[in-house]
Amino acid sequence: MLPDPPRGYLDAAATEPLHPAAREALRAASELAWADPGRRYSSARHARQVLETSRETVAGVLGCRPEEVVFTSSGTTAVHAAVLGAVEGGRRTGDRVVASAVEHSAVLHAAEHHAARGGSVAIVPVDATGRVDPTAWAAEVSGPGTVLACLQAANHEVGTRQPVAEAWAACRAAGVALLVDAAQVVGRAERLPSTWSLLAASSAKWGGPPGVGVLAVRTGTRWRSPLPTDDREGGRAPGRPAVPAIAAAAAALEAVAGPQALEEARAEDARLFTLVAMVRERVPADVPDVQVVGDAEDRLPHVVTFSCLYVDGESLVDELDRAGFAVSSGSACTSDTLRPSHVLVAMGAVSHGNLRISLPRGVSDADVHRFLDVLPGVVERARGRLGARR
Repeated sequence: MLPDPPRGYLDAAATEPLHPAAREALRAASELAWADPGRRYSSARHARQVLETSRETVAGVLGCRPEEVVFTSSGTTAVHAAVLGAVEGGRRTGDRVVASAVEHSAVLHAAEHHAARGGSVAIVPVDATGRVDPTAWAAEVSGPGTVLACLQAANHEVGTRQPVAEAWAACRAAGVALLVDAAQVVGRAERLPSTWSLLAASSAKWGGPPGVGVLAVRTGTRWRSPLPTDDREGGRAPGRPAVPAIAAAAAALEAVAGPQALEEARAEDARLFTLVAMVRERVPADVPDVQVVGDAEDRLPHVVTFSCLYVDGESLVDELDRAGFAVSSGSACTSDTLRPSHVLVAMGAVSHGNLRISLPRGVSDADVHRFLDVLPGVVERARGRLGARR
């Protein structure tokens, strides 16, 4: 059964509301699987069993082996470990990392960290929809010394899907590992990529609790932990795994994307896709001087971003909050710094006055219609306060 998200919550791409299955699993595991799974006594063995069952569940959805799945403390941590671990593992081959210009900041920050220590980084530009050109991608990944290429499954800000299968083919031909940031697609009914060497995801994006990330490393991929040796998680992730939170993450993933949930998930994704299409059509019709960005068709079902001229996005977020709506603005991962969105800049789109709307599972049609009714007045008032032309 679909969760009942809070009224007016339209920021699911940041954090999906906790799924009821996760809430129930978290409560049960907190009572029964609280012990250190690395110990030998009975309560620890039970915690270990819960941990391994959760790993099997997540691996089943990702389409990989359980032993290839590592639980981390966040999606960001998973991405950092993926990038830096692939560089560490591939040092005998080279030190060059390739990434698209619209990757999540976690990828780009890891690449910057690598570059600051003398490594080589190449950035592949995108078109006006936010998608990389497969030919340009292939040219970069075939460059000498390339050990890792990073391409998200779909963009976290504008929803555009990337040509992951073509990117994988180019990487295979060049002998380069491919990291797919799948945070926005894991837990969705369709198009989870199977063509990857490393994959990163975040529990909070599919209705699990925050504080659980997933790193999957295919057998045979050159990867070595960039951190000091730790005996837990096979030396692949430091620290004691948070078993209750991991159990809750696995329960939520099973509930939204497991075999028994696929029919309902497909129907919900189709409903959200239609709602977003309505938003894409109505916003520029109802609000003057607005640019809707991202691919209109080959996109995530639940994400849309648009930019409003003559007003800043933060004031729109505040005004919409007062009207009962939670949305995001600026770069979806760096909005606290008030920096322009690096994604929109890379696309050549208007990078100020932008709003990202991302619909949670179970959102009511009425909430979306109410948002569309409220938005024109919100933009008009915000522009008026700035004395901006309308």
